[in-house]
Amino acid sequence: MFGYAGKIAKINLSSGIVEDYLVSDKDREMFLGGKTLAAKIIYDSFKSKVEAFSEENIIVITTSPLTGSTSPSSSRFNTSTISPLTGLLVSSNCGGSFGLHLRRAGYDGLIICGKSKEKVYIDITNEEILIKNADHLWGRNTSEVQELLGGKNIGKFVIGIAGENMVRYAAVISEERAAGRGGVGAVFGFKNLKGVVASGKERIETFAKEKFKNHNLNWIKKLKKHILTGEQLPKLGTASLVSMMNYRNLLATKNYSRGSYDDFETINGETLRQDYLIKNKGCLTCPIQCGRVVKAYGKEVKGPEVETLGLLGSNLLNNDMQSILNLNHLCDEYGLDTISFGSCVGFAMELNEKGLWNNGLTFGDCSRLEELVKKVATRQGIGDELAEGTKRISDKYGGSDFAMNVKGLEIAAYEPRAAQGMGLGYATANRGGCHLNGGYLVVLEGLGLNISGKVSRGKAAYTVFFQDLMEVVSAGGTCLFTTYSLLPQALVNNPNKSIVRFINKTIPSFGWLVSSLHNHTWLMSFNIKGILPHPYSIKSVSGFKMTIGSFIMTGERGYNLERIINLRQGLKGSDDTLPKRLTSELQRADDTDSKVKLQEMIKDYYKIRGWDEQGVPTKRRLKKLGLEGYCV
Repeated sequence: MFGYAGKIAKINLSSGIVEDYLVSDKDREMFLGGKTLAAKIIYDSFKSKVEAFSEENIIVITTSPLTGSTSPSSSRFNTSTISPLTGLLVSSNCGGSFGLHLRRAGYDGLIICGKSKEKVYIDITNEEILIKNADHLWGRNTSEVQELLGGKNIGKFVIGIAGENMVRYAAVISEERAAGRGGVGAVFGFKNLKGVVASGKERIETFAKEKFKNHNLNWIKKLKKHILTGEQLPKLGTASLVSMMNYRNLLATKNYSRGSYDDFETINGETLRQDYLIKNKGCLTCPIQCGRVVKAYGKEVKGPEVETLGLLGSNLLNNDMQSILNLNHLCDEYGLDTISFGSCVGFAMELNEKGLWNNGLTFGDCSRLEELVKKVATRQGIGDELAEGTKRISDKYGGSDFAMNVKGLEIAAYEPRAAQGMGLGYATANRGGCHLNGGYLVVLEGLGLNISGKVSRGKAAYTVFFQDLMEVVSAGGTCLFTTYSLLPQALVNNPNKSIVRFINKTIPSFGWLVSSLHNHTWLMSFNIKGILPHPYSIKSVSGFKMTIGSFIMTGERGYNLERIINLRQGLKGSDDTLPKRLTSELQRADDTDSKVKLQEMIKDYYKIRGWDEQGVPTKRRLKKLGLEGYCV
């Protein structure tokens, strides 16, 4: 099988039995890999609702056809499970080296089920899979554990103390990269699984080696020439967005009560580069190198992404960059999602300010935050309540109108009242308040192109398209930043030219065309390698007959399957919503458009998706996607 190792292992921690899990060639072609193939496996494994903290829940770790290939930014792998934070399906993507080493060990994926009576880790090689005692690893932070588990030629994927204590937003770490969202680390902890290591020397066969090689060289050249992937991200990392977000009222500030921060210059990418940056760093096979290396506690460590700068900075009124660097490092060491942690703390500060929960946390006073990370990870004091996430905190203390989560997952640092499409994306994302699973339409609404964030017209169609695109890019195995090459440089480089302003103003009016293409993907039965390189790359490595149209349909197929699983888990259409602060309160008193017009968009969104009024995929749509027989 070209592009695949051809094996998935099913590991039962209760019995210790390891066996092969069969995936058909048809399923590989329909679902590719990553989160989409994981959704197929999870759908087939459960026939009814499953609790996150139960032996019935499974962890599915999947690679993709491009994982570990020479395609740019292709060292990605996925972890899916039922989330202890949301009760829904969660998929968490990671850029560490574990996926590459798992493939070299001869496996495309792992299915981990049951629950070990002892503390264990899993050791995978070409020869065998062993479940080993982890008593000596328990109670240790992620960098310690990875150091104890071996050298450079071993992939490691481990939890910290937060995962052991089943913090509902605990992450799993590979090197310094995190599968951060939705609490996959807590499921590891529940199963008494400290981590997984993999090593081997297998190589994946490529269908068209020379074409694949030449295509990738051209793709890398394109990424290096693009202003976003060749200049902005290498120079400032994702932190480059902080200033733009602040200027456009997109920067979450004081628990999303506003979209701009007076002290934004103290936490932006320019300050990070000038005063704190040691060097750039990137994932394997990545020409972009958007990662930052900084110092925390005297050590050279990974620097913060834009979401971390927002949620641990402006969201808490924390203008101390070194504090943010320290907090980011501590969260990685303990294994905590920085987005959920920052959101929970910001919510707790506002509850304290409003007299709803006397917890001692105050906006602008960040002197105790480093201690608070430890308390959350170990569930000590108020940390035990913060470890439950904003939704459960609001269930106990009130304040649901300003508890910044969707379906239980805390939203990212983009304040959506200045970006209608991003608001719709948060509301409809399968895994909850996720900017990436939500389609990341903010990249059109001021952070790439300059389409008005106030306009709701056409945003439903664009949100659907970008959600499906993000879905299939992840399934294929490349970083989502590679999709920036879709954005025409002329529009990105010259936002103030009259012709560019005119184009940006008219783009929402073409929502009908985007919707039509979405529903008639056969019209895109071709490849344009210079615009969207991903389908041709998958075609070259796997031999699948992949065009732009079938590529987007694969994303739509995965998105609908995830929706079906969530409906089975108890999701309702009424859950596709946002906190009232975002839909009912004006972000700026002098601007009547500064709230998310969700109801204006959600009806169109369902119609374009082929879902009924309750948000359930219709039989007709499922048949079109080859999902006949898939049901709630």
